[in-house]
Amino acid sequence: MTDEDAEAVLRLNAESVWALSPLDAESLAAHRAEAAVILVCEVEGEVAAFAVAYAPGASYGSVNYAWHSGRFDDFVYLDRIAVDRAFRRRGIAGAIYDVIEAEAKAHGRMVCEVNSDPPNFESLAFHQARGYREVGQLVQSDGHRVVLLERPL
Repeated sequence: MTDEDAEAVLRLNAESVWALSPLDAESLAAHRAEAAVILVCEVEGEVAAFAVAYAPGASYGSVNYAWHSGRFDDFVYLDRIAVDRAFRRRGIAGAIYDVIEAEAKAHGRMVCEVNSDPPNFESLAFHQARGYREVGQLVQSDGHRVVLLERPL
């Protein structure tokens, strides 16, 4: 991810904020400074998707990251991924997962969470097809529930 990608990344996050947490320029800069993996996928020169992932030991304040940190010694935590609506159903999310899972292999597992209330059926099916399994559930401060997932690598 480059400085030039920031505006597109913030737009993509805003379009998918119902499934992600809000993101502003300051938060994005903090992610870029500490994340283990932060990437964009460009299609024909346009940012089509982005993802952010953390390794253990980060000072990231996410309750979901903290939950996984309290249970696993080593992992890569996928904090967020967003694919532009115009580029969905082209295998981009799968390609991004391939890259991040390859990075996570040295850590033994990749972990993440998916909204279960309100449900994100598409994402839950995607993760199940990739071999992720439920390892817990967590109610967020705003009342929505997430399913915490793990894929041993």
